Amino acid sequence: MSEPVVFISRNRIKEGRAEEFRQHYTRSIPDTSRDKPMTLAQLTYENENATEVIVIRLFADAHALDLQLQGASDRSRKTYEFIEPLSIEILGEPNPSTVELLQKIAGSGIPVSISSKYLGGFIR
Repeated sequence: MSEPVVFISRNRIKEGRAEEFRQHYTRSIPDTSRDKPMTLAQLTYENENATEVIVIRLFADAHALDLQLQGASDRSRKTYEFIEPLSIEILGEPNPSTVELLQKIAGSGIPVSISSKYLGGFIR
């Protein structure tokens, strides 16, 4: 049985760019929903001061995460006009090539942590 994978990215919103980021993100949701059907959930939260944003994505398995990342370099280029990555966390066992790609997308100095041992649970 395949195990779920959770992707969490923490990002700093660039000074004065919060509203532009919100608009960009809102416009991107329909495309992501349509083009990435194996992404089970995508949830994004902004902190109270509009200085950080956290993106959480849920996948049924590592393959679904791989599909989400197809084209991510291009999408990230536009998104990084408004935000800067602080960290990436993967819960579950990603494919090794996925880890390499995430590190490339995030850039040098951005930690990518992995908690790979799935203990169980449920998704409704």
